[in-house]
Amino acid sequence: MNTVEHARYLPAKIQPWHHERLAIVYVRQSSPQQVLQHRESAELQYDLQAIALAWGWPAQRILVIDEDQGHSGQTASGRAGFQRLLTEVNLNHVGLILGLEMSRLARSNKDWHDLLERCAVFETLLADQDGLYNPTDYNDRLLLGLKGAMSEAELHIMLKRMNQGRLNKARRGDLFYHPPIGYIRSPSGGLVIDPDEQVQSVVRLIFDTFDELGSVAGLLRRLVRQDVRIGVRPCGGCDRGQLQWRRPCRPTLNRMLHHPFYAGTYVHGIRRISGGWRTTGPAPRRSGHLVGGVRCWGASCSAAVAVAGCWWRTEAGRIIFATTVIPSSWSTGRPGARALAGGCSMTWSAARSSGPWSRRRWS
Repeated sequence: MNTVEHARYLPAKIQPWHHERLAIVYVRQSSPQQVLQHRESAELQYDLQAIALAWGWPAQRILVIDEDQGHSGQTASGRAGFQRLLTEVNLNHVGLILGLEMSRLARSNKDWHDLLERCAVFETLLADQDGLYNPTDYNDRLLLGLKGAMSEAELHIMLKRMNQGRLNKARRGDLFYHPPIGYIRSPSGGLVIDPDEQVQSVVRLIFDTFDELGSVAGLLRRLVRQDVRIGVRPCGGCDRGQLQWRRPCRPTLNRMLHHPFYAGTYVHGIRRISGGWRTTGPAPRRSGHLVGGVRCWGASCSAAVAVAGCWWRTEAGRIIFATTVIPSSWSTGRPGARALAGGCSMTWSAARSSGPWSRRRWS
């Protein structure tokens, strides 16, 4: 949409009452990285004020809403600028909404059609690089609906492409988010055992004690009684990578005892976000994580951790994470685990009912 071209004429869709209301320029970029690095996109969006001036809006009636810079358009939650825009439309204060693309306003069909309905009720016009649209006109409404559907589809296509690239990297055993306790990232990008000998001794102590007691509760009690601290290196924040000593807790111990990496197996997708949304609180969010069995894992290999060593030495510990049948084509990266990796149909429930450990001691 060229400012000079639009200055030559006033579109017939713009009526005198539109000039009596505001012309809102909505500015949004999806991430803080784009805000810092893609300055040209921001300048193009701010330059839309010249279009409103050319179409007859005085400067004092042109409002720029840029509070959503660095926020994704996937949802309206947490976007104060979009909520402000909806409020102004509901109060019949807006005659024109300008955006560089319709996807800047919303990438969700629900939010997009909600805005369209309100604009149709109050006869608010919308404009982008391609033209001017009246939501009360059938042809314009159809075109706006297609633009909204394409914006949402484009988002899913980009997410799918990124997920496929992430999964391909995981199949090679090169994708690491948070190293397990006792491991650190190597300069080459993989994981190696933490060079701190005290960290190594604590991890060995945890697995040795569990081998002896066979109970997470008993393990936790002994660690607390002996005032043992676990060496943790945070993955984010100002203390990222710095060694911290923290008190043991049941969730940390459970994650360590169930983590396949300690058995010499790299796994991607063991914990997945559940599909439900939590509707309470300041903003909706995923309800939590689901820990799936072996059949739910997205990728698995053993070569990536063969050089990192293995502290999980006993059959008892390995049975804990074998919550379902392990295909015979998989290897765990250490000879002692071939009983499980060779097609053994031992499950967690079967392990609890067989062997010297009772159901109570596995709590």
